[in-house]
Amino acid sequence: MLARVFCASTVGVDARIIDVETHHTNGMPKFFLVGLPDRAVSESRDRVEAAIRNTGSYYPLGRITVNLAPADLPKEGNAFDLPIAIGLLRMSGQIYTEKLEETVMLGELSLDGKIRPIKGVLPVAVEAKKQGFQYLVVPKENGAEAAVVEGIEIFAFDHINQVKDWLENRGSMDPLEVDVKSFFNNNGQSKILDFCDVRGQENVKRGLEIAAAGGHNAIMVGPPGSGKTMMARRIPTILPPLSLEEALETTKIHSVSGILDGGKALITSRPFRAPHHTVSDVALVGGGSIPMPGEISMSHNGVLFLDELPEFKRSALEVMRQPLEDGFVSISRARMSVTYPSRVMLVASMNPSPSGDWYDAQDMNGASSLAMQRYLGKISGPLLDRIDLHIEVNKVSYDELSGKAKGESSQEIRERVVKAREVQTKRFFGLKSVYSNAQMNTRMVRKVCKLDDAGSEILKKAITSLGLSARAYDRILKVSRTIADLDHSENIKPNHIAEAIQYRSLDREGWLG
Repeated sequence: MLARVFCASTVGVDARIIDVETHHTNGMPKFFLVGLPDRAVSESRDRVEAAIRNTGSYYPLGRITVNLAPADLPKEGNAFDLPIAIGLLRMSGQIYTEKLEETVMLGELSLDGKIRPIKGVLPVAVEAKKQGFQYLVVPKENGAEAAVVEGIEIFAFDHINQVKDWLENRGSMDPLEVDVKSFFNNNGQSKILDFCDVRGQENVKRGLEIAAAGGHNAIMVGPPGSGKTMMARRIPTILPPLSLEEALETTKIHSVSGILDGGKALITSRPFRAPHHTVSDVALVGGGSIPMPGEISMSHNGVLFLDELPEFKRSALEVMRQPLEDGFVSISRARMSVTYPSRVMLVASMNPSPSGDWYDAQDMNGASSLAMQRYLGKISGPLLDRIDLHIEVNKVSYDELSGKAKGESSQEIRERVVKAREVQTKRFFGLKSVYSNAQMNTRMVRKVCKLDDAGSEILKKAITSLGLSARAYDRILKVSRTIADLDHSENIKPNHIAEAIQYRSLDREGWLG
């Protein structure tokens, strides 16, 4: 007496199909669950028994063995209740169906047989389609999320009795379908946040526009109340819209993390994550005994904002260096190794000193140059090396605050950014993992960012006279290429180089005054 039902388990942002094999023999009532289940999976036997008894079916007596294959893959989560229950009903002859061989099913059971939502449905739908399954059965709340994947029939139920009726072809039930395009039309960028609300700070807006156009990391340095956080929160409104591929990548991460809003099928706006400076290393980059994505992965294809960067633990910032460079996080454990994508735009902000003020030689009670240097010293050179634009932010004057004139809207800035990104898309067409100027390696920089004699002379003077570090060289070339793209210029001109140089203020000798 053996029954076989297919389920799935997530590993990183991907999924593995799991065979739920149910075997029954005579003997003293005993339930064995094998195949490296975690505690949530092991406790499913009590939920399953109560759900079966409370829905009018009988629970088989005797020695029951449930095997979750492959046996060497750790199983975790709450998605195994429904397939185990259906396996018991099929094994005991209470369900007669041929659909189980073509079906993957997931769901947590309540004690009265209702099916509760789970996390990680989208990766399972992708894998089930890839493996050639015809049907996917999921909780009703997860139906829209699974239906985003075409090529597999999705059935969403909220009670185990509905699943039994469907398996035995009782009643007419149509697969769930969704219009993916409608999600992009209805779930666009936020209308609440807009750059037109920001008074003054035109130089900062320009720097953030360049950062958005080239996918560059940026840091804003300025006193409290100058608008750093306000502008950072508006960056997603000027970034290009997500493509369907990017939306699926982002949704998979949010689905696996369990932070996808209930009933939401697809992430269609770029994520913005702003962890507090007390965040731990694991929470920032991911990990744990059962590896889960961190903030840098949940910001994939969006913005990771670190407010007051020097206040973050140095160890947390250092573990972020490699993911920023590679675009992914690899987490290795004794039994598994998982990879999470982390292609983000890092935006940071900081005060120039612990007191929040710039150095002023005329103010004896103000911040000293030494205090500013020590504060900046909390951030390592290798991390600053991965930040392309250093933007100085000054206080807004009363006239700017009280003026009635509004600045450019996010939509106007976004149109320029989108046009610049279109140029880069054509430039890097066919290249893997390169979508913007910021992602170019050294060889590509030499090929794409060629300078004329005048531009080379300006850059040479900057390196020598301003005391710019060698690491600033490639960064300046990348940023100047983005400025040229915004200017619709095929070649990098001297004024593009000059503007890019001013965004390397933290590399200059004596920039503190």
